[in-house]
Amino acid sequence: MELKFVGDMPHVSKSGVRFDHTQPDKYKFLQAAVEMLEALSYGETETTKHLYKTENSELSAQELMALIKKHIPNVEDAFKKCDEKAHDLVHDLVTRVHENDSLNEDEKTAWLENIKIMRAYYYQYVINKRAYERALEALGDEIHEGHIKEIRVPMFKNYGAVIADLIGVLEKRKAPIDSEVIIEQTSDGIVGRLVITHT
Repeated sequence: MELKFVGDMPHVSKSGVRFDHTQPDKYKFLQAAVEMLEALSYGETETTKHLYKTENSELSAQELMALIKKHIPNVEDAFKKCDEKAHDLVHDLVTRVHENDSLNEDEKTAWLENIKIMRAYYYQYVINKRAYERALEALGDEIHEGHIKEIRVPMFKNYGAVIADLIGVLEKRKAPIDSEVIIEQTSDGIVGRLVITHT
């Protein structure tokens, strides 16, 4: 199992492939999520407010995977389910083509070939999405266990997107955690504050 960037969610048709820019490859958010996870992983401390200093260098796919394995127990089990999810996704696409009576045989053949060409792409897209979801879940665990009340991140390099996604993860926990994002202009630039309310 490996991580690598592929791009936006593909939509395959008889005419070719287009990419849905509203569903980006989650790989692009992984570095921000993993860096935040690394910063919060030391558990409960005297302060419940955390200011995160970002790295300027890009992590390689291998470095990202190493950090994910470090912070997420049984991550390999989560990735095994990706095989099934990717298979189901491709199977559904193939089934829809076979059941589409408005297509002639040449159109069906072209569409099925396009799906076949994109099979590895879909598989990697699902792996990247699952890695990101698990990183967010692990961030939720760190916030809960460390009783963290505030996280401050710069609003660049996808950190804002990660804290926005994290709000949904915190809300869906078995014991939901309320949180909100506050954007501030500081001398260091625009900063996002994730303010967390533990019950």
